Amino acid sequence: MGRFLLTKFKATIARLVVCTVGIITAANLHAGEPEKEDLKFGFIKLTDMAPLAIAYEKQYFEDEGLYVTLEAQANWKVLLDRVIDGELDGAHMLAGQPLGATIGFGTEAHIITAFSMDLNGNGITVSNDIWAQMKKNVEHKDGKPVHPISASALKPVVESYKKQGKPFKMGMVFPVSTHNYELRYWLAAGGIHPGFYAPLTGDISGNIKADALLSVTPPPQMPATMEAGTIYGYCVGEPWNQQAVFKGIGVPVITDYEIWKNNPEKVFGVSKEWADKYPNTHIAVVKALIR
Repeated sequence: MGRFLLTKFKATIARLVVCTVGIITAANLHAGEPEKEDLKFGFIKLTDMAPLAIAYEKQYFEDEGLYVTLEAQANWKVLLDRVIDGELDGAHMLAGQPLGATIGFGTEAHIITAFSMDLNGNGITVSNDIWAQMKKNVEHKDGKPVHPISASALKPVVESYKKQGKPFKMGMVFPVSTHNYELRYWLAAGGIHPGFYAPLTGDISGNIKADALLSVTPPPQMPATMEAGTIYGYCVGEPWNQQAVFKGIGVPVITDYEIWKNNPEKVFGVSKEWADKYPNTHIAVVKALIR
């Protein structure tokens, strides 16, 4: 069932991106001058916001007649809400956010994307204490753990916590993020129940019958939240897995490339209302990002 849902999501995202790009390119083969020159784009502090940073630093936006301000956002919900409200002209988004918003998961709004910013880039990291407990269950070769590491090595640790009456808590960045899907898939493949969602009954916690309780934590806060003991591991994009290594507080155990090869990760999203109002500006933005 997990593989089926993952495959369906991949197909839906692909269709969404292809359809959006097709609509924009077919309707605007000959773009004129930008209707709006001064723009504000949002991003989360992650390595994969790089296309925005490069276009800004290399003055690709200016080459297209655009004057862009980049503004870091507190979390993915704030970022999405500000795009919907028009406070931001567009933003670095999770691949699932345009789809989720359009179908009404959370705040309902028609969000579209014409540019995929990257593929993959996530990892799953556990705290040093959890790694010490699961390491003995991991296959080793020449004294080093064999990758990718299955969640089956984590299962005895989770079971030990359950026997002690302690919840085993992990972090992911947003309900419609690939991080959530990847972490749940990895856990389930290792025999750890990641929990169910039941939106029709009003339960959107995702923790029904869960062996491991997953909660939302903004990416930049992941290392500190794990260091504080609030969570014991997380799935996040870079540089926050390597930050755990740098701080000496955690061990990355698997990358999302080993879970879902070439998954759509981040996109550049705008509201459909904005795209309809500023079609030439939208094309100019995408041209700058493609460079």
